[in-house]
Amino acid sequence: MINNELSSQIQSIEVIEAGSEEETLEGLGSHPLDLVFMDIGLPGKSGLEVTKRIKADHPDTAITIFTSYNLLEYREATVKCGASCFIYKDSMKWDQISSMVKCFQRAKDIIGWKPKWYFNKT
Repeated sequence: MINNELSSQIQSIEVIEAGSEEETLEGLGSHPLDLVFMDIGLPGKSGLEVTKRIKADHPDTAITIFTSYNLLEYREATVKCGASCFIYKDSMKWDQISSMVKCFQRAKDIIGWKPKWYFNKT
């Protein structure tokens, strides 16, 4: 869903999707990524646990948590796990997400990196 929306709005990005912890970590092993969109509710381990693992191995990767759970404890856990951003799915607006990605992309372009994006399928 996010992949299709952003790919149609921003042609200059590469998008990789995964549906589980294993696919996520495998994808990160084969592709250096700049930005990960992570759902808390993944099959197996939670997206928060996967975020901790990603940040341990790839500390420069920015992670945005998407969730249907708009609870203070999830927001706090997001920060403790090393994620850069928390977005409550019911408040998500595509133009805002697209603007965030474009801003991130411009920042990366200034320093010469080609952003690669990663989305969980959930």
